[in-house]
Amino acid sequence: MDSPDARAFAPIGAALAALVSVQTGAAVAKTLFPMVGPDGVAALRLGLSAVILLAVLRPWRIWRQASMPRLVAYGLMMGLMNILIYRAFLYIPVGIAVSIEVIGPLGAALLSSRRKIDLLWIGLSAVGLTLLPWGLDSHGLDPRGLLYALAAALAWGLYVVLGSKVAVHGRQAVASGMLFGALLGVPLGVSQAGSQLFEPWVLLIGLCVALLSSTVPFLLDMYAMRHLPASIFGVLLSASPAAGALAGWLILDEVLTLVQWSGIVAIALACAGAALIGRKR
Repeated sequence: MDSPDARAFAPIGAALAALVSVQTGAAVAKTLFPMVGPDGVAALRLGLSAVILLAVLRPWRIWRQASMPRLVAYGLMMGLMNILIYRAFLYIPVGIAVSIEVIGPLGAALLSSRRKIDLLWIGLSAVGLTLLPWGLDSHGLDPRGLLYALAAALAWGLYVVLGSKVAVHGRQAVASGMLFGALLGVPLGVSQAGSQLFEPWVLLIGLCVALLSSTVPFLLDMYAMRHLPASIFGVLLSASPAAGALAGWLILDEVLTLVQWSGIVAIALACAGAALIGRKR
Protein backbone atom coordinates (compact mmCIF):
# COMPACT_ATOMS: atom_id res chain seq x y z
CA MET A 1 0.00 0.00 0.00
CA ASP A 2 1.29 3.47 -0.88
CA SER A 3 2.23 5.75 2.01
CA PRO A 4 0.47 9.13 2.43
CA ASP A 5 3.72 10.88 1.49
CA ALA A 6 3.95 8.90 -1.75
CA ARG A 7 0.34 9.70 -2.62
CA ALA A 8 0.95 13.39 -1.91
CA PHE A 9 4.05 13.48 -4.09
CA ALA A 10 2.47 11.63 -7.04
CA PRO A 11 0.62 14.63 -8.55
CA ILE A 12 3.68 16.87 -8.08
CA GLY A 13 5.80 14.23 -9.78
CA ALA A 14 3.25 14.01 -12.61
CA ALA A 15 3.34 17.78 -13.17
CA LEU A 16 7.14 17.83 -13.19
CA ALA A 17 7.28 14.83 -15.52
CA ALA A 18 4.89 16.59 -17.89
CA LEU A 19 7.10 19.68 -17.88
CA VAL A 20 10.23 17.63 -18.61
CA SER A 21 8.38 15.71 -21.33
CA VAL A 22 7.27 18.89 -23.12
CA GLN A 23 10.70 20.50 -23.10
CA THR A 24 12.45 17.27 -24.08
CA GLY A 25 10.01 16.98 -26.96
CA ALA A 26 10.87 20.55 -28.00
CA ALA A 27 14.59 19.77 -28.12
CA VAL A 28 14.04 16.48 -29.97
CA ALA A 29 11.80 18.31 -32.46
CA LYS A 30 14.65 20.68 -33.34
CA THR A 31 16.82 17.74 -34.41
CA LEU A 32 14.38 17.18 -37.28
CA PHE A 33 14.66 20.73 -38.63
CA PRO A 34 17.45 19.94 -41.15
CA MET A 35 15.22 17.31 -42.77
CA VAL A 36 11.69 18.74 -42.73
CA GLY A 37 12.01 22.29 -41.37
CA PRO A 38 10.12 23.83 -38.44
CA ASP A 39 6.74 23.81 -40.23
CA GLY A 40 7.22 20.13 -41.06
CA VAL A 41 7.89 19.30 -37.41
CA ALA A 42 4.87 21.33 -36.31
CA ALA A 43 2.77 19.40 -38.81
CA LEU A 44 4.00 16.08 -37.41
CA ARG A 45 3.32 17.11 -33.82
CA LEU A 46 -0.13 18.54 -34.51
CA GLY A 47 -1.22 15.91 -37.01
CA LEU A 48 -0.11 12.83 -35.07
CA SER A 49 -1.35 14.25 -31.76
CA ALA A 50 -4.72 14.96 -33.35
CA VAL A 51 -5.00 11.39 -34.63
CA ILE A 52 -4.17 9.95 -31.19
CA LEU A 53 -6.58 12.24 -29.32
CA LEU A 54 -9.36 11.72 -31.86
CA ALA A 55 -9.08 7.97 -31.44
CA VAL A 56 -8.95 8.08 -27.65
CA LEU A 57 -11.35 10.92 -26.79
CA ARG A 58 -13.83 11.06 -29.73
CA PRO A 59 -14.33 14.84 -29.41
CA TRP A 60 -17.10 15.05 -32.01
CA ARG A 61 -19.51 14.04 -29.22
CA ILE A 62 -19.46 17.62 -27.88
CA TRP A 63 -19.76 19.45 -31.18
CA ARG A 64 -23.55 19.78 -31.14
CA GLN A 65 -23.69 21.60 -27.81
CA ALA A 66 -20.36 23.42 -28.07
CA SER A 67 -19.73 26.84 -29.61
CA MET A 68 -17.92 25.79 -32.77
CA PRO A 69 -16.50 29.27 -33.57
CA ARG A 70 -14.85 29.30 -30.13
CA LEU A 71 -13.52 25.77 -30.56
CA VAL A 72 -12.14 26.61 -33.99
CA ALA A 73 -10.49 29.82 -32.72
CA TYR A 74 -9.03 27.92 -29.77
CA GLY A 75 -7.64 25.27 -32.10
CA LEU A 76 -6.19 27.80 -34.52
CA MET A 77 -4.32 29.49 -31.65
CA MET A 78 -3.06 26.07 -30.55
CA GLY A 79 -1.74 25.41 -34.04
CA LEU A 80 -0.33 28.90 -34.48
CA MET A 81 1.64 28.89 -31.24
CA ASN A 82 3.20 25.55 -32.20
CA ILE A 83 4.17 26.78 -35.66
CA LEU A 84 5.58 30.06 -34.35
CA ILE A 85 7.62 28.59 -31.49
CA TYR A 86 9.21 26.02 -33.81
CA ARG A 87 10.12 28.81 -36.21
CA ALA A 88 11.69 30.63 -33.25
CA PHE A 89 13.71 27.50 -32.41
CA LEU A 90 15.23 27.71 -35.89
CA TYR A 91 17.01 30.96 -35.00
CA ILE A 92 17.47 31.05 -31.21
CA PRO A 93 18.10 28.49 -28.42
CA VAL A 94 15.14 26.52 -27.10
CA GLY A 95 15.49 27.86 -23.55
CA ILE A 96 15.44 31.48 -24.74
CA ALA A 97 12.42 30.92 -26.99
CA VAL A 98 10.45 29.16 -24.24
CA SER A 99 11.31 31.93 -21.76
CA ILE A 100 9.87 34.53 -24.13
CA GLU A 101 6.85 32.38 -24.96
CA VAL A 102 5.70 32.03 -21.34
CA ILE A 103 5.29 35.81 -21.20
CA GLY A 104 2.06 35.22 -23.17
CA PRO A 105 0.06 33.33 -20.52
CA LEU A 106 1.70 35.43 -17.79
CA GLY A 107 0.50 38.58 -19.52
CA ALA A 108 -2.99 37.14 -19.98
CA ALA A 109 -3.17 36.48 -16.23
CA LEU A 110 -1.81 39.89 -15.20
CA LEU A 111 -3.97 41.94 -17.55
CA SER A 112 -7.07 41.06 -15.54
CA SER A 113 -5.43 42.02 -12.23
CA ARG A 114 -5.47 45.39 -10.47
CA ARG A 115 -3.18 44.54 -7.57
CA LYS A 116 -0.02 46.55 -6.96
CA ILE A 117 2.02 43.40 -6.27
CA ASP A 118 1.56 42.38 -9.90
CA LEU A 119 3.75 45.31 -10.93
CA LEU A 120 6.61 43.31 -9.40
CA TRP A 121 5.94 40.33 -11.70
CA ILE A 122 5.67 42.61 -14.71
CA GLY A 123 8.95 44.26 -13.75
CA LEU A 124 10.69 40.91 -13.22
CA SER A 125 9.54 39.59 -16.59
CA ALA A 126 10.67 42.84 -18.27
CA VAL A 127 14.10 42.53 -16.65
CA GLY A 128 14.30 38.91 -17.79
CA LEU A 129 13.42 39.80 -21.37
CA THR A 130 16.07 42.53 -21.34
CA LEU A 131 18.76 40.07 -20.23
CA LEU A 132 17.96 37.26 -22.70
CA PRO A 133 19.65 38.79 -25.80
CA TRP A 134 23.06 38.91 -24.09
CA GLY A 135 24.57 35.92 -25.89
CA LEU A 136 28.02 34.49 -26.39
CA ASP A 137 29.02 36.79 -29.23
CA SER A 138 28.70 40.43 -30.17
CA HIS A 139 25.79 39.79 -32.52
CA GLY A 140 23.39 38.68 -29.79
CA LEU A 141 20.23 36.80 -30.78
CA ASP A 142 18.78 36.63 -34.27
CA PRO A 143 15.90 39.15 -34.35
CA ARG A 144 13.82 36.76 -36.46
CA GLY A 145 13.86 34.25 -33.61
CA LEU A 146 12.90 36.94 -31.10
CA LEU A 147 9.98 38.09 -33.25
CA TYR A 148 8.70 34.55 -33.76
CA ALA A 149 8.97 33.86 -30.02
CA LEU A 150 7.08 37.07 -29.20
CA ALA A 151 4.39 36.13 -31.73
CA ALA A 152 4.20 32.67 -30.13
CA ALA A 153 3.78 34.36 -26.74
CA LEU A 154 0.86 36.38 -28.09
CA ALA A 155 -0.70 33.24 -29.59
CA TRP A 156 -0.28 31.39 -26.27
CA GLY A 157 -1.91 34.27 -24.39
CA LEU A 158 -4.89 34.19 -26.75
CA TYR A 159 -4.95 30.39 -26.47
CA VAL A 160 -5.31 30.72 -22.67
CA VAL A 161 -8.12 33.27 -22.99
CA LEU A 162 -9.98 31.17 -25.57
CA GLY A 163 -9.30 28.00 -23.60
CA SER A 164 -11.18 29.41 -20.62
CA LYS A 165 -14.22 29.81 -22.89
CA VAL A 166 -14.27 26.14 -23.93
CA ALA A 167 -12.90 24.55 -20.73
CA VAL A 168 -16.38 23.38 -19.77
CA HIS A 169 -15.98 20.65 -22.41
CA GLY A 170 -12.78 19.33 -20.80
CA ARG A 171 -10.62 16.85 -22.66
CA GLN A 172 -12.89 16.82 -25.71
CA ALA A 173 -12.24 20.55 -26.14
CA VAL A 174 -8.47 19.93 -26.18
CA ALA A 175 -8.86 17.11 -28.70
CA SER A 176 -11.08 19.30 -30.87
CA GLY A 177 -8.56 22.13 -30.67
CA MET A 178 -5.77 19.79 -31.70
CA LEU A 179 -7.79 18.75 -34.75
CA PHE A 180 -8.36 22.34 -35.87
CA GLY A 181 -4.73 23.19 -35.12
CA ALA A 182 -3.68 20.27 -37.32
CA LEU A 183 -5.88 21.54 -40.15
CA LEU A 184 -3.81 24.73 -40.03
CA GLY A 185 -0.39 23.20 -39.45
CA VAL A 186 -0.35 20.08 -41.62
CA PRO A 187 -0.82 21.85 -45.00
CA LEU A 188 1.99 24.28 -44.11
CA GLY A 189 4.26 21.41 -43.14
CA VAL A 190 3.50 19.45 -46.31
CA SER A 191 4.20 22.51 -48.45
CA GLN A 192 7.59 22.95 -46.73
CA ALA A 193 8.78 19.34 -46.44
CA GLY A 194 6.91 17.60 -49.25
CA SER A 195 7.02 13.80 -49.43
CA GLN A 196 9.96 13.65 -47.01
CA LEU A 197 7.47 14.32 -44.24
CA PHE A 198 6.07 10.82 -44.78
CA GLU A 199 9.36 8.91 -44.65
CA PRO A 200 8.97 6.10 -42.06
CA TRP A 201 11.86 7.25 -39.88
CA VAL A 202 10.66 10.86 -39.96
CA LEU A 203 7.18 9.73 -38.95
CA LEU A 204 8.70 7.67 -36.13
CA ILE A 205 10.63 10.62 -34.69
CA GLY A 206 7.58 12.81 -35.27
CA LEU A 207 5.49 10.36 -33.27
CA CYS A 208 8.02 10.60 -30.43
CA VAL A 209 7.74 14.40 -30.57
CA ALA A 210 3.92 14.20 -30.55
CA LEU A 211 3.93 11.84 -27.58
CA LEU A 212 6.53 13.82 -25.62
CA SER A 213 5.14 17.26 -26.44
CA SER A 214 1.38 16.68 -26.40
CA THR A 215 -0.09 13.29 -25.55
CA VAL A 216 1.97 12.26 -22.51
CA PRO A 217 2.09 15.70 -20.81
CA PHE A 218 -1.63 16.18 -21.51
CA LEU A 219 -2.49 13.00 -19.60
CA LEU A 220 -0.03 13.81 -16.79
CA ASP A 221 -1.33 17.36 -16.47
CA MET A 222 -4.92 16.13 -16.27
CA TYR A 223 -3.96 13.88 -13.34
CA ALA A 224 -1.91 16.60 -11.62
CA MET A 225 -4.60 19.26 -11.96
CA ARG A 226 -7.18 16.98 -10.35
CA HIS A 227 -5.03 16.60 -7.22
CA LEU A 228 -3.11 19.88 -6.90
CA PRO A 229 -4.23 23.42 -6.04
CA ALA A 230 -4.06 25.65 -9.10
CA SER A 231 -1.46 27.86 -7.42
CA ILE A 232 0.95 24.97 -6.85
CA PHE A 233 0.42 23.70 -10.38
CA GLY A 234 1.19 27.19 -11.72
CA VAL A 235 4.38 27.42 -9.65
CA LEU A 236 5.58 24.07 -11.01
CA LEU A 237 4.91 25.20 -14.58
CA SER A 238 7.00 28.31 -13.98
CA ALA A 239 10.05 26.05 -14.26
CA SER A 240 9.36 25.63 -18.01
CA PRO A 241 12.00 28.17 -19.14
CA ALA A 242 14.73 26.50 -17.08
CA ALA A 243 13.63 23.03 -18.21
CA GLY A 244 13.73 24.20 -21.83
CA ALA A 245 17.23 25.60 -21.40
CA LEU A 246 18.46 22.37 -19.79
CA ALA A 247 16.90 20.24 -22.54
CA GLY A 248 18.53 22.46 -25.17
CA TRP A 249 21.89 22.07 -23.46
CA LEU A 250 21.68 18.29 -22.98
CA ILE A 251 20.19 17.36 -26.36
CA LEU A 252 21.30 20.17 -28.68
CA ASP A 253 24.45 21.44 -26.93
CA GLU A 254 22.96 24.95 -26.72
CA VAL A 255 25.09 26.88 -24.21
CA LEU A 256 23.71 30.02 -22.58
CA THR A 257 25.59 32.76 -20.75
CA LEU A 258 25.22 33.51 -17.05
CA VAL A 259 23.36 36.71 -17.97
CA GLN A 260 20.87 34.74 -20.07
CA TRP A 261 20.35 32.26 -17.24
CA SER A 262 19.66 35.24 -14.97
CA GLY A 263 16.98 36.38 -17.41
CA ILE A 264 15.42 32.91 -17.47
CA VAL A 265 15.35 32.81 -13.66
CA ALA A 266 13.74 36.28 -13.51
CA ILE A 267 10.95 35.23 -15.87
CA ALA A 268 10.43 31.95 -13.98
CA LEU A 269 10.15 33.88 -10.70
CA ALA A 270 7.62 36.24 -12.27
CA CYS A 271 5.50 33.28 -13.42
CA ALA A 272 5.77 31.56 -10.04
CA GLY A 273 4.89 34.71 -8.11
CA ALA A 274 1.90 35.51 -10.30
CA ALA A 275 0.62 31.93 -9.97
CA LEU A 276 1.13 31.62 -6.22
CA ILE A 277 0.04 35.03 -5.00
CA GLY A 278 -2.62 35.42 -7.70
CA ARG A 279 -4.56 32.50 -6.19
CA LYS A 280 -4.58 34.10 -2.74
CA ARG A 281 -6.90 36.92 -3.75
